[in-house]
Amino acid sequence: MKPLIKGLAVATLATAMSIPLAQAKELRMASGVPPVHPAHDPLYTDFQTRIAEMTDGRLSGSLLGMEIASIQNMRTAIKSQLVEVGLFLPAYFPADLPEFNLVGDMAFLGSNPMAMAAAMTEYVVTCGDCQDELKDLGIVYTSSHSTDVYQLLTNQPVQGVDDLQGLRLRVGGPQFSRWADEFGVSAASIPVGETFEALSQGVIEGTVASTSDIISFRLDDVIDYITTIELGTFHSLISHAVGLPTWQSLSAEDREAIARASTVSSLLTVQHWAYDMPAQAEEAAQQAGVEMLEPSQALLDATQAFVEKDLAVAARQAEERYDIANASDKLDRFRQLVEKWTAIAEEANEDPLKVAEALDREVWSQVDFTTYGI
Repeated sequence: MKPLIKGLAVATLATAMSIPLAQAKELRMASGVPPVHPAHDPLYTDFQTRIAEMTDGRLSGSLLGMEIASIQNMRTAIKSQLVEVGLFLPAYFPADLPEFNLVGDMAFLGSNPMAMAAAMTEYVVTCGDCQDELKDLGIVYTSSHSTDVYQLLTNQPVQGVDDLQGLRLRVGGPQFSRWADEFGVSAASIPVGETFEALSQGVIEGTVASTSDIISFRLDDVIDYITTIELGTFHSLISHAVGLPTWQSLSAEDREAIARASTVSSLLTVQHWAYDMPAQAEEAAQQAGVEMLEPSQALLDATQAFVEKDLAVAARQAEERYDIANASDKLDRFRQLVEKWTAIAEEANEDPLKVAEALDREVWSQVDFTTYGI
């Protein structure tokens, strides 16, 4: 009898000890960008630490390299569940995510990167049409981040309007493409990770990009000039897109933890990408002999005139190409959110943790995580 009792006791203890282990989940995560890129560190390194802390160890994450999942194949990687949490660029899928990209493409509204990240987050979380198209793709939205304000990185000098005529530039979204068309630029849609090769092989002569790309992709070896014209932000991003099967397997508490952790990591990334790295990148560029150029007043005025008329163009194209209803009203709402979050970010002195607290209060506290994303 004693051996039987002892055996039952051991079995019971083993079962009890296995319960926490069974409940713990290690998420397969991928940024799809190089380790030095801010969309990897801190966007994913911080998130990896933060979700473990915020779930008391119920969730953890393993980071997969670019050889397993890159930005270009992230959609396939998430759909196959090879990746459970990944950096997702809706701009790569305009036909599948027109509602998301309607506001994600509004690059030239971006003058405060912290505000753009927050405005995108509130807009997408509360946009029923955006949520519907994300469900169709089998991914759940958590938050967005933003780059610093884009400039011109070229191997030919650009200061005036005439300097842009016939120039071949990589652009990262429709609004940049429309700007390029306005000024006679030949726009090339090339993945950001291929910019160095395209420049070095003479496929393009420059890129409309974040100066931080100089560090992330070693562009100081292939450019000669930076034209310091402000061309808006790139914010058509899902920082930590969660595959729907993974999201469904989580408790409401852990879903909320992921959303809040994602928000903080996104805003810390904005801090690093848009406020810390540009100065470092410009210093590296100048050490490499890259020349800083001021745009002419005529180029600045022409760009501002383009921005003022482009909202109407964007709304009309969205309605004609993608049958988006009330595109103008949606753009107006997004512009109001940009103004709202610009005021909040400025009041917080662009402190990422304070802006994250405001997003918790204004957005996530209103969300029912038993149904969100399902």
